[in-house]
This record gives sequence, C-alpha cells and structure tokens, in this order.
Amino acid sequence: MSENFSVAISFGENLGYVEFDEETKKVNVVIADEIAKRKAEDFLSQVHEIKIPHETLLDFTTEKINPQVDAESLKLALTRLWENTGVHVDWSRPVEYVKAHPHY
Repeated sequence: MSENFSVAISFGENLGYVEFDEETKKVNVVIADEIAKRKAEDFLSQVHEIKIPHETLLDFTTEKINPQVDAESLKLALTRLWENTGVHVDWSRPVEYVKAHPHY
C-alpha cells in the first residue's frame, strides 16, 4: 500500500490541506472555509494546460495535466492553485501541524 500525498493550504485565517489517495485516485480538500474548499475542489477536478519547463528557462511545452491521475500531476496543478483560486499552497508547513491548528 502506497503512502498518500498531502500538503498544507491556507485561505485567509484558515489552514487546511489537500490529500491525494493513490489507490482510489481521489483528491480531498480539507479546510473550514467553504468558498476556499469549493474553489480548490473545482480547480483540482479539471484538466489544465500547463507549460512545463525543460532544458532552459525558455524551453517549455504545453501539456494537459489531470490532477487526479497521480501525485506528480496533482503537484503540478497545485503550482497554479493560488493564482486561479486564491488558495495558497504551504509547501513547507507540516500537515500534522495544520490538523492540530486549523487557524492562524
């Protein structure tokens, strides 16, 4: 059994997290703010065209990314979450901390 990917998120005064279950291919957004939850869920349930960098800063290809395929695709989509929804991904904040302290 593989370990699920999870990352902390924030929106206003609320902390939460996004979790991906590799086995079921399900993305779960947990945050007290219903607007943030809905926006993140909507964004992460859609396929997105994302420019992926390669060899140099000018070497990009546009690829279709489905966040629900695997953890790596979800991570790519999460890099665009804030600019599209206002929900910030807190890459370095421990998810266990967020579960214990869901508000600033």
